Amino acid sequence: MRLMIGVFIGLGLLIGAGFWMNDWLLDSSVRLVQQIEVVHEQIECGNWAEASFQVDELERKWDKEAKWWPVFLEHEEMDNIEFSLARCKEYVSRRDDALSMGQLAETRVMIEHIPRKEEITLENIL
Repeated sequence: MRLMIGVFIGLGLLIGAGFWMNDWLLDSSVRLVQQIEVVHEQIECGNWAEASFQVDELERKWDKEAKWWPVFLEHEEMDNIEFSLARCKEYVSRRDDALSMGQLAETRVMIEHIPRKEEITLENIL
């Protein structure tokens, strides 16, 4: 009987940790996407100096928000986002609006995809 109680407590903790991780990833990705939107708006306005500053701010937020993501996620996805951010930073510094916007869109999709991919759903389990 004690063994069953221990198993159920362990299972409950594991499931609870999974839901907590999902919520944490979602909140973190929402903050990053909001920063991407700020950069996007600055580029649309043609304010390249502010866009460059906001891209630097996006990198700082990425470093802060995603420092624990490798514990839960595949490193390849993290690398792809970092490469995308580096390309975006260079495009903004060159004042190339089309490439900057495209790279921001790609980065947004990659960041939004992570919580959906890690979500605890029947589809992801099976």
